[in-house]
Amino acid sequence: MDQSHYLQAKTRIAEGTNGVRYAYRRVGPQGGRPLVLLQHFRGNLENWDPDLINALSASRDVIVFDNFGVGATTGTTPTTIAQMADDAIAFIEALGLSSVDLLGFSIGSFVAQEIALTRPSLVVKLVLASTAPQGAPGMHGWAPDIIEAIGEPTTDAEGILHGFFTDSAASRASGTRFLGRIFSRTEDRDEPTTWQTRNAQYDAVLKWGTPNLALLQRLSAIKQPTFIANGDNDRMIPPWYSHLTASLIPDALVKLYPDAAHGFLFQHAQAFASDVGDFLDP
Repeated sequence: MDQSHYLQAKTRIAEGTNGVRYAYRRVGPQGGRPLVLLQHFRGNLENWDPDLINALSASRDVIVFDNFGVGATTGTTPTTIAQMADDAIAFIEALGLSSVDLLGFSIGSFVAQEIALTRPSLVVKLVLASTAPQGAPGMHGWAPDIIEAIGEPTTDAEGILHGFFTDSAASRASGTRFLGRIFSRTEDRDEPTTWQTRNAQYDAVLKWGTPNLALLQRLSAIKQPTFIANGDNDRMIPPWYSHLTASLIPDALVKLYPDAAHGFLFQHAQAFASDVGDFLDP
């Protein structure tokens, strides 16, 4: 079985010192500094776009995983971003890695920020997709139509399209193709995320978004080069938060992708992967 393509990548297990059995997949050539991906709200291994993972892993080692209590990983999902960051660090250490790049998407971007702040020696470069800083005004929960689309017990195709893509014909067509890709794996599929994970992660989002302007200054301690990206019409985490985050991190750059919402990195998978590669390469 060809392990160089995400749809054929084997699901593996790593034992953390915290007693957690982490489910993960690893693709691409090993030997260089790995790129570790942190997933979005309610997402598991199957919610990563195979086209994006294949493009990112064409020339680098890419690792995706289910954090504590998510999907096939054991345990109970915690209700704070800080604990999720500690659990992610435990996973990285379980693989014997001492130096990585991080790509965090949505709630995963919050976790990536926290890792860079609490274990800066572990992170060389940081990619934050659809992000916002802790304590930012207006981040205390998502708009009613968004949480209705992606926060119900059963999330359907229409909800995903509304939450992750714009209303334009081109964006929705891209979203439909994305849905086909993430459901095309037929063997060794991950366990679905649970209602407990949904509630715990949304609790964590609400805590992260509780207004507290003093917390914004924490980001000045992130010294790693940081690439911040979003769609230009993200209704879940509006793009002005990308600019706010970049203004607080000393070495950060921002790019917005056109006619795209929260799932810009799936709609523009090749372009985003190319931009990430250019940023991570020396």
